[in-house]
Amino acid sequence: MPSYAVEQWLLLFYFYCFCGWLWESCYVSARQHQWVNRGFLHGPLLPIYGTGAISILFVTLPVRDSIPLIFLLGMLAATLLEWITGIIMEWLFHVRYWDYSTQPFNVGGYICLTSSLAWGAFSILLLRFLYPPAEFLLFRIPQFLLLPLAWGITVLFAVDMVQSFRAALDLRKLLTTLTEEHETIRRLAKRAEVLSAFAEDDLERFRARTQEERLLLAQRLEQAKAQHQQTKKQAQEELLRLRRAARLKASEAVAATLESLEARLEERASGSAVQSVQAELKEAIARLRTQQTEIKNRSFAPYRRALRILHGNPSAQAKRYRDALESLRTISKHRPFQKTKKQ
Repeated sequence: MPSYAVEQWLLLFYFYCFCGWLWESCYVSARQHQWVNRGFLHGPLLPIYGTGAISILFVTLPVRDSIPLIFLLGMLAATLLEWITGIIMEWLFHVRYWDYSTQPFNVGGYICLTSSLAWGAFSILLLRFLYPPAEFLLFRIPQFLLLPLAWGITVLFAVDMVQSFRAALDLRKLLTTLTEEHETIRRLAKRAEVLSAFAEDDLERFRARTQEERLLLAQRLEQAKAQHQQTKKQAQEELLRLRRAARLKASEAVAATLESLEARLEERASGSAVQSVQAELKEAIARLRTQQTEIKNRSFAPYRRALRILHGNPSAQAKRYRDALESLRTISKHRPFQKTKKQ
């Protein structure tokens, strides 16, 4: 086992982080047919690869002469790391940044046989082909550059980690908020339907007014007809505005119906049952009005950070917030409107 200084281990770690980012970004970009800055961070580093490579080196360098042991120990070390990292990240952010649930012989979707075998093959590739030239270049770095280079990259890496960690927490909060808003509108819309039936309202008309996706589709078609040329960022922000307007319209439709029902009940004779329904209506209306204020005041900044994460992790999953995640993913994949050529 070679004896490296701390700064040398750091440079090896960043080198393998970069190699992993380069491989993943090129592979995913080819599959997505557009450039994807793969991973959790803003910069060109994938820590899971750097940590995996260093872990593999620790367990395989003592048995470097045995390819079967390199494969086995490297596979076990990297698979364990991937499993632990996946569990921790999902626990922290409520999002699974990779998911092997559709792969055979997977464990909780965090690891699978195919991935483990790939880690074993990577261990051989690493030890026999990548590590020797990396070590050669490492020892060619002048001693006076070694320390400032390693710690300079570390400072940038730490800043990126903090920003990316905050962005991931923002994504978790945004998914939670969007899901709760949707559930509130859906639940109160169902309750309004029951009370509307009691008040002999037109249920079909009410349902049409409260279908958020139908409202969104109508606005989206109108926007598409305009055929404005936009950048991707502008197009995404326009879609976010449309979705916010659609959610506000759906919420307003439910609130207006509840207010109408409340006014009708006030005209009726008082009674414990009527008073109970009135109190329920007042509470529901107040909840919707508060929600509308929050939606109106919400900036696009957390949405933009969430879209960046989803663009870099196109396979991310969140079982608890599946609908909200898919809604954001649709915007993340959206391409700008383009002007049509004159005939």
